[in-house]
Amino acid sequence: MKEITSKFDKVLNTSAEYKNVDHEPDSSKEQQRNTPKKSMPFSDQIGNYQRNKGIPPKSYKDSKIYIVGSGIAGMSAAYYFIRDGHVPAENITFLEQLHVEGGSLDGAGNATDGYIIRGGREMDMTYENLWDMFQDIPALEMPAPYSVLDEYRLINDNDSNYSKARLIHKLGEIKDFSKFGLGKMDQLAIIRLLLKNKEDLDDLTIEDYFSESFLSSNFWTFWRTMFAFENWHSLLELKLYMHRFLHAIDGLNDLSSLIFPKYNQYDTFVTPLRKVLQSKGVNIQFNVLVKDLDIQSNTDGKVVEALITEQDGKELKIPIGKDDFVIVTTGSMTEDTFYGDNKNAPIIGIDNSSSGQSAGWKLWKNLAAKSAIFGKPEKFCSNIEKSAWESATLTCKPSALVEKLKAYAVNDPYSGKTVTGGIITITDSDWLMSFTCNRQPHFPGQPDDVLVLWVYALFMDKEGNYIKKPMPECTGDEILAELCHHLGIIDQLENVITNTIVRTAFMPYITSMFMPRAKGDRPRVVPEGCKNLGLVGQFVETNNDVVFTMESSVRTARIAVYELLNLNKQVPDINPLQYDIRHLLKAAKTLNDDKPFIGEGLLRKLLKGTYFEHILPLGSADEEEHESFLTEQISKFKDWLKGIKG
Repeated sequence: MKEITSKFDKVLNTSAEYKNVDHEPDSSKEQQRNTPKKSMPFSDQIGNYQRNKGIPPKSYKDSKIYIVGSGIAGMSAAYYFIRDGHVPAENITFLEQLHVEGGSLDGAGNATDGYIIRGGREMDMTYENLWDMFQDIPALEMPAPYSVLDEYRLINDNDSNYSKARLIHKLGEIKDFSKFGLGKMDQLAIIRLLLKNKEDLDDLTIEDYFSESFLSSNFWTFWRTMFAFENWHSLLELKLYMHRFLHAIDGLNDLSSLIFPKYNQYDTFVTPLRKVLQSKGVNIQFNVLVKDLDIQSNTDGKVVEALITEQDGKELKIPIGKDDFVIVTTGSMTEDTFYGDNKNAPIIGIDNSSSGQSAGWKLWKNLAAKSAIFGKPEKFCSNIEKSAWESATLTCKPSALVEKLKAYAVNDPYSGKTVTGGIITITDSDWLMSFTCNRQPHFPGQPDDVLVLWVYALFMDKEGNYIKKPMPECTGDEILAELCHHLGIIDQLENVITNTIVRTAFMPYITSMFMPRAKGDRPRVVPEGCKNLGLVGQFVETNNDVVFTMESSVRTARIAVYELLNLNKQVPDINPLQYDIRHLLKAAKTLNDDKPFIGEGLLRKLLKGTYFEHILPLGSADEEEHESFLTEQISKFKDWLKGIKG
């Protein structure tokens, strides 16, 4: 690539930055200060300046790229190898153990046999890496030159998302969901958690830290059901989530901070991305199991020299050349899914003795056996009771269930607009059951008289209120009965069953990425010393991003490509809204159920009539102030600081 930069040799040959770029800058450790030596953007300085094209230090036209797993992380890696690494697309090969690409981003079926989506994706506008990629991927239904991002914005800009029935109880009655219900000590506990160092939270659970009053609050119901957190999950991951989505906290109760695609995740994202990759020449080989990597270590580092695969029942070794690269998706949150239908339950028992033995976990375990730099997969796949839950996809013809749904819908379910605006949680369900109806049709080609609903439960191991069995032991018809009971239409159950196809999915590892962890349990994207190996997906370590999002998968892929090819390009850290005083003030008031926070009155006095008045959260500017206001507020502020310090 020398000819690309030859006119800049005088500068580049004397640069300390050139070929020494920090590809994953960390905003949680950076003092943002301009100095004479500062040339690169700040860690989380997002925007068009970061849209520079990568310039590889050498040509990779003869390099072969092998990507193990064709989920969104692997597909994103292929995209960035092509776009920023200038690797010829025909040099890239996917090795996929399944018969279809997309990994956990699934969506399949038809109106006759029933549709199925194992999970959904609640999206955010700050997914900088996801939108960086999809602004260049041609749209699914709009003509050139429009992109997936253009399609996404067109529908969300013109159809806002919100819920009018976020919580229900008492056989279908809408419950007041306007308040978080956090006491002062619970609010302080959240603030203390935000102030804690990540390194101090190794292996701690949420219930190790928070009180029972927090765990029984509306806030926690909103949070846990929206993100699928359990009380025994990682406190560190909860902290990262709170930083990551601080800007969205005032839309947590009514889900107005969310955006959703028009269709399911497979058709919205996987289909257009796969079409682009294949049109460029990328190869996808299905039904290929990669069992292990032949890794050689020497004084220069660790190098993958071969892939050990199984194809058509035979072991086959794929040699890896000195200029080739390997990308591996470690672990799988949808591995070993058990399926059921109206008449059959997905699973009767859970056996931890066989957990983590399937192909999606075995490769990571084999890597971990070679070196501690590859992490500890057993921390995430050894306790199915704490990492599993079940979902059900309902394919619905008109019935009493559809009529009841209309009472909870923001718009007519058949209008093509927002329906429930996200999940509706049944707070007095012993399963803690939630259900949602996204924009319809949810699948291209879905008949006009069919709706697709999605149901899941966090406490599926408990007996139902109506069906006295744990959810995984229930048939689809029994799950319908439990749902109809809570909606107050159990007397019309026969009508609902006749007009509803149910397909269930029990996923043993669906929240395994949330399991308590410590430093070193997850490998870095490019583990120390690895020269041609990158690890991507939900089970690798990044500086500040969370797991269980499409954004984090794309981020890991981008880091892997930039680091392995040593591009003159950074992957910006997460959106810096957590440091924005406007969002911090808004969050303080929101956590206090929109009542004034300590010091708010003083701030309003100080900023009234100034340029910065608008940074304060919405509230009355005419609150009565007594003579001792200033003294009282300062005293409260001091007490508050003492409380934070413990």
